[in-house]
Amino acid sequence: MSGARVADVTRLIEERLAEVERRIGEACRRAGRARSEVTLVAVTKTVSIDIARALHDIGVADLGESRPQELWRKAADLPPSVRWHMIGHLQRNKVERTLPVAQLIHSVDSVRLLDEIEQEARKQNRDVTVLLEINASREAAKHGFAPESVSEVLPRLGGLERVRVAGLMTMAALEADPEQCRPAFALVRELRDRLAPQIAPPHSMQHLSMGMSNDFEVAIEEGATLVRLGTVLFEGAGESA
Repeated sequence: MSGARVADVTRLIEERLAEVERRIGEACRRAGRARSEVTLVAVTKTVSIDIARALHDIGVADLGESRPQELWRKAADLPPSVRWHMIGHLQRNKVERTLPVAQLIHSVDSVRLLDEIEQEARKQNRDVTVLLEINASREAAKHGFAPESVSEVLPRLGGLERVRVAGLMTMAALEADPEQCRPAFALVRELRDRLAPQIAPPHSMQHLSMGMSNDFEVAIEEGATLVRLGTVLFEGAGESA
């Protein structure tokens, strides 16, 4: 992508980002929350490395990828100051290469994956922070723990030496009306509140990763601390990665 094209796209993204910031701020005010309680994770899966770099250059440090291979590729070319989030399904055979790159893995969707991350983290002698993915919409095509079964993970937390569980993640069903997503977000918030007293440090229920471009304001009103936004920032902004 030419320098002039990158500059044009950067201006467009800056405008989109300003509008998103306004909407996040208003959602926080409605919920009686501080803006600082919510982190915007810009999901760069549909854009080029040049655009991802431009986003980082204008001050967005938290970038997310849903495919491990794209995470590895972009992380190799972008500055080490980027905080990378692995937000999509992570296969166990992709864990080894993902751990050195991702600062937060949002999508731990099974006990087997949690065990694999712990085993690999010990081999690499590194600490890893993860979220447990909840299938709040109960869609067959989605990954994650059923809300009533996530408690099966709790007995394993005491045996984790290098993995720190820091909260929950969910993805609501795609709805034309964002209000239809509110029950799923409320369910995960209530689940977090029930689990929190049962979890001892270094684990916590600090984070709720929920809300995407079509429903992030409702997610914030229901307690999201991380919102994963792609389309609202990048649609029509440039070439695919």
